[in-house]
Amino acid sequence: MSELKYGISVLIITLNEERNIARAIESVQSFADEIIVLDSLSQDGTKSIVSKYPEVHFMEREWQGYSKTKNFLHDQASYSYIFSLDADEAPDKEMQEAILNEKTKGLKQVYQVNRLTNYCGKWIKHSGWYPDIKTRLFPSDSARWDGAIVHEELIFNKEFDEVLLAGHLEHYSYYDFEDHRARADKYSILTARKFHDQGKKASLFKPYLSGFTRFISMYLFKLGFLDGKMGFKIAQISAKSNVLKYKELRRLNGGSK
Repeated sequence: MSELKYGISVLIITLNEERNIARAIESVQSFADEIIVLDSLSQDGTKSIVSKYPEVHFMEREWQGYSKTKNFLHDQASYSYIFSLDADEAPDKEMQEAILNEKTKGLKQVYQVNRLTNYCGKWIKHSGWYPDIKTRLFPSDSARWDGAIVHEELIFNKEFDEVLLAGHLEHYSYYDFEDHRARADKYSILTARKFHDQGKKASLFKPYLSGFTRFISMYLFKLGFLDGKMGFKIAQISAKSNVLKYKELRRLNGGSK
């Protein structure tokens, strides 16, 4: 990698994100010195939409997992700081101004954001989904992603202080309940494989106990009921996917599914 220039590289990975990618790109234009989209061979209109933004550098590469894909993309950055953005996210106006202000003063720390999720048209303020603090703006040469199958983690040099930026990172997560169930089940299967690789076991009753406690935790203890119908659906789908996770783990371990 050549010497990094001062500024911010916005990095986005995509796969079939035609309904989100334009919003993501437009939300970072005020502070980005470059925007790079790494697409995992989308079959929808993602590439065509990105092509309408001449300032965006578009790349294509087969999917190799979250950490490997993000680390590959990091190596393409030309600027001293990276803003890591999912295609279904967008910093609101307050956060855009906060990032621009920090950039003007001189970026020196690791910066966190508070993510606010829009679920089927409703902003979720409870259910364990908010506040949702993520580290998204960090020095390019001092951080890497770690994680084998799922739930990648950003590892960065601890000499940096963590600063919470004002505003919200708006997360347009699920457009319908079916989408939520499909993606939750996908992550549950991946997590079961991770647990299996780690040698973890699950008893006969573990799937159902886990599902029950997940529902009670999200809907009651984490005040999901204050999110109304959406809070109930979030807890319900999360509980069902937890049941699936441990059933799959039992199957992988040779037990009955």
